[in-house]
Amino acid sequence: MKHPIALVTAAVLALGGAALPATAFAAQCPSGEFCAWTDADYSGMRWNWSGDDHDWEDGIQDVDSSWANHGISGPGIKDHVQVYENPGLLGLGTVCLAPGQEIPSNGWANDSGDSHTWKMEC
Repeated sequence: MKHPIALVTAAVLALGGAALPATAFAAQCPSGEFCAWTDADYSGMRWNWSGDDHDWEDGIQDVDSSWANHGISGPGIKDHVQVYENPGLLGLGTVCLAPGQEIPSNGWANDSGDSHTWKMEC
């Protein structure tokens, strides 16, 4: 009879290894876009934009929980994204993402976004 630990180890290895790589939760966001999800870890409904949005729609407004900036970078290009807690780019900034930055969750910014703008820096 086989040892139970050997069976579990064999099953884990057959499924691709004992640990998930760090990229297992990488954000699926189109190139050139800023994305926000309704749930942490880039899950739930995704919304994405290539430009500014001064008043998010009801499906994402105040229910954002994770974010990714897959914008294009280069000299003179606004490639950082600032999210604001109120429409019209008003109030406190909740998160500001550098190019390529992904935030799977943030307790303070959770469920707070209402608008965003592309900027030169955070």
